[in-house]
Amino acid sequence: MEPTAKLVSEGPSGLLQSDELYNYVLMTSVYPREAEILKELRDAIANHPQSYFATAPDGGQFIALLLKLLNAKKTIEVGVFTGYSLLLTALTIPQDGKIISIDVDREAYEFGLQFIKKANVEHKIDFVESQALPVLTKLLENTLNNLILLLFCVSAKSESSFDFAFVDADRANLMMQNYHERLLRLVRVGGVIMYDNTLWGGTVALADPSSAHPMRQFAWKDTIEFNKMIAGDPRVDISQVALGDGMTICRRIY
Repeated sequence: MEPTAKLVSEGPSGLLQSDELYNYVLMTSVYPREAEILKELRDAIANHPQSYFATAPDGGQFIALLLKLLNAKKTIEVGVFTGYSLLLTALTIPQDGKIISIDVDREAYEFGLQFIKKANVEHKIDFVESQALPVLTKLLENTLNNLILLLFCVSAKSESSFDFAFVDADRANLMMQNYHERLLRLVRVGGVIMYDNTLWGGTVALADPSSAHPMRQFAWKDTIEFNKMIAGDPRVDISQVALGDGMTICRRIY
């Protein structure tokens, strides 16, 4: 039998099948515990033409819980946009924690920077305007220039020194695999790498993407291939959850 799936909307219901159910989750469990500054940022980007790039608040709540369970202090974020998940992470990790955040879009980051400053957590964040792969590679090679080393407070040995990484960028399968290989070396054993958008609006269950929203068609095959790769990777424990646009949590085993 060919796989079938009910197409979900591109609206606020996310992967759940009704706005009413999703709103129940938000109103009951998420919004009452959401920090006021996160709500302010979420409201500010609501009318942004690319607001769908932002981490879903239910997914953000899950990230915060994981960070606390890990006692995370040093993290990496690939793909920042206006910084909802970045601000959430900065609010969650200790005062002396550090986040290396990487994105090519400084303008979007600076839109959210006012909220980061208002929350007094800017000192935890080192933003790098760049494609992610060169930065991850340099962290592994320990060849970042002295200025970046000072900014990041990177030790002489970057490998296996991070507790958590969140990837919300570049759906291309080869690029995601390259991120995965580098992050597996940067994140410590027992640390966690989380990938966003791994259910791609529910379209991964379709036999072909022709009936999906055009925005969902371009990375449909890459998302499926990436999910297969992660599922077959013996170096990580995994769990794929229907939060936001689908999230895959990988715990490094060795």
